[in-house]
Amino acid sequence: MKNIKEREDIIKFALMLNTTNLSPLRSGNLSIRVIENDVEGFLLTPSGIKYETLKPEDIVFLALDEKYDNLKMFNSGLNPSSEWRFHQDVYIKKREAKAIVHAHSPHATAVSTHGKSIPAFHYMVALAGGDDIKCAEYATFGTPDLSINIIKALEKRKGCLMSNHGQITIGGTLKQAFELAQEIENICHQYIIALKLGQPKILSSTEMSKILDKIIHYKKG
Repeated sequence: MKNIKEREDIIKFALMLNTTNLSPLRSGNLSIRVIENDVEGFLLTPSGIKYETLKPEDIVFLALDEKYDNLKMFNSGLNPSSEWRFHQDVYIKKREAKAIVHAHSPHATAVSTHGKSIPAFHYMVALAGGDDIKCAEYATFGTPDLSINIIKALEKRKGCLMSNHGQITIGGTLKQAFELAQEIENICHQYIIALKLGQPKILSSTEMSKILDKIIHYKKG
């Protein structure tokens, strides 16, 4: 079996989706970009399996190149997450993405039902890569339309909300993507509280440009 460490990492963070309440029960899914049997693709959580029962061999490999019949050639024997398509499409369109976390986190999902971006009410919004956190337009799960909407919302971003659905983040590692998902969930929680007091003050684009520059240099340092 190939990519044992990556498979174990997926199980580790899948369990954390539950223990941190980032994505309760069987909701959400995770993936890591890998090469397996000389084929570029990604490892993904399977469909309908309780995370606490997952074993490394249960993690599904899918190829990025559509010339491969994924379900016949590389499947673990289990079906991949029903939302495998946007994982595949994000990896194809965003080469910098090495890992993806999709969560139905409570506060992010609640905010997503309004179909609006989260403005710069707090400078930590910049962690997602821009001066706001976009909300991808709604489309049925598992469809090409959903992939298109997510990729648009992730333009120059590392995370976004998914209207009436949840959130998605990318990272150089699964840990980075997971921590960003936690940050976005916290930001959404704070935003909901702020809105209870009225419309919050929004930081200017000039200030957010300064913050984004500081974040870039902080990560390089």
